[in-house]
Amino acid sequence: MTSSCVADLIQPLGHSRCGACGTNLGSKMCKGLAALPATCLKSAKDMKHRLGVLLQKSDSCDYSSSQGKKEKVSPSQRVSQEEVKKWAESLENLIHHDRGLAAFRAFLKSEYSEENIDFWVSCEEYKKTKSPAKLSPKARKIYDEFISVQATKEVNLDSCTREKTSHNMLEPTLSCFDEAQRKIFTLMEKDSYRRFLKSPYYLDLVSPPGAGCGPESCQRTHAHSLDCNSNIISQCA
Repeated sequence: MTSSCVADLIQPLGHSRCGACGTNLGSKMCKGLAALPATCLKSAKDMKHRLGVLLQKSDSCDYSSSQGKKEKVSPSQRVSQEEVKKWAESLENLIHHDRGLAAFRAFLKSEYSEENIDFWVSCEEYKKTKSPAKLSPKARKIYDEFISVQATKEVNLDSCTREKTSHNMLEPTLSCFDEAQRKIFTLMEKDSYRRFLKSPYYLDLVSPPGAGCGPESCQRTHAHSLDCNSNIISQCA
């Protein structure tokens, strides 16, 4: 190995010493670099390689961290406080806003009842169908997924509504799910929507952390306390 190669190895090592002979590998004042023992040179090369790997990992972690922060911050910045407060005026305002719909679905998923909003959304998409030839297969898919006895995501409908909807499957139209959709909307409006407005899923958006301890932020704190207590109880059980 030439002196220039040895210098390249030693330069980034600072005051590190060779584990084999104790020689100061990083000293620029060291004379006779080319005459260093082979074990010394190998140690220097290994240490340089390890330092390079560590530096690459550090850069990668910093980049990932910054990207993660951007992804977490950006969604909440898209909705104004005025818009969020409108969601409390009606369920219709909430679910006709993309961000509101996503927040409400996340809440329903936490309660294992996301099939209600999924059914409502599917009905909205179905009513946009323009080709008559596509009505029957789309209607059948919604029926099999949400209404039939063996539905994978069965919604809670009374027997009369279920029977009427089943009859509509004989000749599907754009309005064949209207009554069932209204029933599920009313169910969400009277039940889960009210709980959503009192949950952190909504309160964290309408009153971000650090906004003081008004009624809404205090409710959020109380809700978080209940969640924490529930987790502790479940772990101790």
